[in-house]
Amino acid sequence: MDGFKQFLTSAKLVPENRIPYYIRWINKFLTYQGKTSEADIGTSDIDLFLNSLQRKVEGWQVRQAEEAIRLYVYYKSRHHNGLPAQNTDTKAIWRQYGQEMKAIIRLKHMAYSTEKTYLGWLRSFYTFLKGHPPDQLDETHVMNFLSFLAVDRKVAKGTQNQAMNALLFFFRHVLNKDMGDIRGAVRSSKNITLPVVLSRDEVNRLLEKLDGVRRLMAQAIYGAGLRNNECIQLRIKDLDFERECLTVRCGKGNKDRQTLLPASLQGPLRDHLEKVRELYEEDRKNDLPGVYMPTALVRKYPNASVSWEWFWVFPAGNISVDPRTKVIRRHHVHPSGLQKAIKIAARTAGIHKKVNVHTLRHSFATHLLEGGYDIRTIQELLGHSSVKTTMIYTHVAKKNRLGVKSPLDTP
Repeated sequence: MDGFKQFLTSAKLVPENRIPYYIRWINKFLTYQGKTSEADIGTSDIDLFLNSLQRKVEGWQVRQAEEAIRLYVYYKSRHHNGLPAQNTDTKAIWRQYGQEMKAIIRLKHMAYSTEKTYLGWLRSFYTFLKGHPPDQLDETHVMNFLSFLAVDRKVAKGTQNQAMNALLFFFRHVLNKDMGDIRGAVRSSKNITLPVVLSRDEVNRLLEKLDGVRRLMAQAIYGAGLRNNECIQLRIKDLDFERECLTVRCGKGNKDRQTLLPASLQGPLRDHLEKVRELYEEDRKNDLPGVYMPTALVRKYPNASVSWEWFWVFPAGNISVDPRTKVIRRHHVHPSGLQKAIKIAARTAGIHKKVNVHTLRHSFATHLLEGGYDIRTIQELLGHSSVKTTMIYTHVAKKNRLGVKSPLDTP
């Protein structure tokens, strides 16, 4: 058990003050099963133990025990298989470390988009290093790579920070060592750019060029200030027609929030849901696996994935393979569909601005600010952690509300 404790400490997968509780759960699990630490652990063993806990402890404790066992099983497999020997081909070593990083990302329930992004940066880092052995990496290699991104690639500050976060994750959780002091790296300059905002007339012209589900999605994004992913991931239960509000689950920063459900959208949404219900009934008739559910909820609500309230508001027209679990199920619509449709609609409407889905969210915030609504209220509706983020819309809102005249217009 000392090895498992060392693994949790060095990999920093859980806060240090929780490690004793994780060790305790493993000891209880092994005692319950009558197993030694060397015995194989099956899914049925885990289920039996967790089901016994549900009658004795609170839900958060069951989830903590489940995570502890999951980490322990991973630790055992890692300890048994090991990482490549140092005399192994360097390319094979990097490939193995990449698989290790993917496994840890999934253990931590990080988003699939984050997984793809982090692994992409790891591949870029490998290419930059020209196959340098990963066990010999230090802060100099990281600084050189970050400087290369800033100087040669001229990436934005946010992109460079994203690369740094990916490498920090790799060092901390895979190599099990500190990245070191990288303050010597050349940092990308922060570009202060104002958001592109449409006028109310431009928004109307844009929406007129859209039809069907894509128009409904665009209206929801503009009417409620949603992000693209927040819109496509809406579930039936997130719509509250009576209270005229909409709940965003696990938005940016993994936060929930409530925002507006425009009254003018309720009729079209109800009509849309009648068609969605037919698709849902067809899936149940064909006995398809239920929709994707967050991992922690699968055990708590085992039948929720096939229930109507958890079905997508904007489901995809075809079933597809889940990239992680390989389960064939119905997912929500792909985010790129609306992006392409809005760009085409903007050109067709004669709007000569750089328009994308997020432009509608920017326009929502700016039009509320111009309407005299409080900045704090707008902050809550947008789900910003800091009001400083929301304040940028004060720079693009109409400046002529005080009746100030330009000297050029003064006789």
